[in-house]
Amino acid sequence: MNRTITFSHKVSEAAEAAGALIVRPVAPAELQEDAAGGGLGAGDPLAVPAVREALRRSYRLGAFKAAAEQTLTMPLLGLHEAEAAVFVGLGESFATGDGLRRLGAAAARELKAQKAERAVLLVPLQLHDGVGDSLGTAQAAAALAEGLTLGGYERAKSRSGEPPAARELQIELQLCGGADEGRAAAWNEGFARGQLAGEAVAWARDLVHLPGSELTPEALAEEAERLADEAELDVEIIDEWTAGELGMGGLLGVGKGSVHPPRMIVLHYEGDPDSVEKWGLIGKGITFDTGGYSLKRAPGMEDMIGDMGGAAAVLGAMRIIGKLKPKANVVAVIPSAENMISDRAFKPGDVLTMMNGMTVEIVNTDAEGRLVLADGMTTAIRRGATKLVDVATLTGAVVSVLGDTASGILGNDETLSRELEEAAIRSGERVWPLPAYAEFRRKLDSAAADLKNGAGREGAASIAGLFIGAFAEDKPWVHIDIAGTSWIGRPRGWESKGATGVMTRTLAELVLRDGGMELR
Repeated sequence: MNRTITFSHKVSEAAEAAGALIVRPVAPAELQEDAAGGGLGAGDPLAVPAVREALRRSYRLGAFKAAAEQTLTMPLLGLHEAEAAVFVGLGESFATGDGLRRLGAAAARELKAQKAERAVLLVPLQLHDGVGDSLGTAQAAAALAEGLTLGGYERAKSRSGEPPAARELQIELQLCGGADEGRAAAWNEGFARGQLAGEAVAWARDLVHLPGSELTPEALAEEAERLADEAELDVEIIDEWTAGELGMGGLLGVGKGSVHPPRMIVLHYEGDPDSVEKWGLIGKGITFDTGGYSLKRAPGMEDMIGDMGGAAAVLGAMRIIGKLKPKANVVAVIPSAENMISDRAFKPGDVLTMMNGMTVEIVNTDAEGRLVLADGMTTAIRRGATKLVDVATLTGAVVSVLGDTASGILGNDETLSRELEEAAIRSGERVWPLPAYAEFRRKLDSAAADLKNGAGREGAASIAGLFIGAFAEDKPWVHIDIAGTSWIGRPRGWESKGATGVMTRTLAELVLRDGGMELR
């Protein structure tokens, strides 16, 4: 697995900057001619008149406007004990979780570019003291840590010879303006939480980036077993023989065309054994998707290694949950298969019998994700799940509606949907509701079976979600379609080009808040 930068951190009120790079967040107002310089106390490079004038000159010339994520590295040439200053723009609206994530990501990218080994990050009082009721100290620390962790991420390349060693970056955070014992403790708690979350997202990205020749359903199951051992979770791996005995017609139908047999992966976390409430998190784990006999176009098919982005998000969330141990119960289910073409592959016109006994007419073999998720939903319910959240790279239709900017959500329970939306807001991951009209559900009616697995392009994102909802058995359920957000073509904020690991933090936040571990 790839980690291009690892970092340690400590918090102090007077960091040792000698021989380090000093990272100084800058708001545009600080560069106005009448603004006071050096507002962060001892060690602030802007307290040095020559440095302050050089930065203001860059501002006047338009080279550095202190816009969000903009950076400028300036050698200090003996004017300060630090070797150089990395100025990072805050923009006009920076006192938010997203603003802090962008700050951390921009700083990490610049420190990586400068090949820094040690850095001191000055944290202004208005950032570490929280912002009213909207952002507390621990939340601010977590957001900054997530940005720092994820901003330095880079997709691993398959190279000949020895892989390059990960570089260690030591970051010391100086809380400027004074930090009492309680605030420092809250900061450390939040920063540790954010670093854990960032590392889980990076791990999820690594999984998605693995080529299909390496990440088969069996290999994904092995990753889940390693996670279970590390995070003290119980795990069960259902192979193709047991899946047949259990009647998992959706999973077996999709997977039978591949030489790599499917797996149903189940992770258990019991943090509140006295409660009957249990979260069911279900992630689509198609490790490669050709579309089957409803073959995809060749251009872009290489990106179908990412069709298990939902599985990666669920596994990443379980990594966080297993480490933090909230007072909640979770069963995580990953239906994993390859959708391939062969003499054994399923075909349009086939009728599959699902795990819950419902029959499905196949009208499109490229609508395979909903088939494996249907059996995943039943698996979660039979293991005690009382509320269900599925996440999947499900439809191109959701990309047409929301692009790569937001994930579509749809469900049968308004309260659960609101909880998910609130968790997404706190995590900085955008979601947007899709309509769940009865007319869309009726389009799944089939003359050959209980329902069919597709109904054309019109309303396709909602229709696909409602297919999965048909297997919720009237339990509260929300579906998240991440087809547009799980893989992006250019980096933005704290998300790198390629896999984003989206919904890892939102799913974890959903369970942590329910388990009484909400950061403040």
